[in-house]
Amino acid sequence: MSAVPRWALLSAGGAPLFLIGGWTLAQAAQPDEFDPVRQTISALAASNADHRWIMTIGLAGLGLCHLITALGLVTAAPAGRGLLALGGLATLVLVAFPQRPAGGSMTHVVAAGVAFGALAVWPALAVPRRAAPPLGRDHRHPPDGSAPSGPARWTAFAVAAVLLGLLGWFAVELFADGARIGLTERLVAAAEAAVPLAAVLAALASERRRGPSGPR
Repeated sequence: MSAVPRWALLSAGGAPLFLIGGWTLAQAAQPDEFDPVRQTISALAASNADHRWIMTIGLAGLGLCHLITALGLVTAAPAGRGLLALGGLATLVLVAFPQRPAGGSMTHVVAAGVAFGALAVWPALAVPRRAAPPLGRDHRHPPDGSAPSGPARWTAFAVAAVLLGLLGWFAVELFADGARIGLTERLVAAAEAAVPLAAVLAALASERRRGPSGPR
């Protein structure tokens, strides 16, 4: 029996579908002057947006998917799962407090910042630390047949670094009121939505490699 439930694969796959499908449909419902390169995803769910329910459902589905994936990704370290869940919860909070045309919403801004930050950092904390092997045992060949955590940890750090780089680019555009605010936000949001799916697929692939003799 798989340690990672199959429904975690469905929730992880649903995250990018809700996000990208949501903004694609919502953008199509906006007036011609809407500029996805300049305007944010939140503008599609703002209180004055045309057919705002489309992006509202997309963001709510994204947040729920992250929460469900965090629950099912039992092979990840608790700290990483906690940050993934925090990112999902913060996404639901920003849905509950949409962007307003006048003055904005501080709760929305804070929730968006927490969501982006948590979803960028969680991969670096998701790889479990391997206990030191007993004296005389070769650490290169763990008794459970799994691969050492070193390569996985460096991969996770690299993924987090890329996500933080994209997030930094978006932050620069946002605070400088640049011309690519919407584009950079969509890049980092799409990348963050896809990483949990990659993590679940990697966990399932690792279980298949271990085979029926591995621990459950």
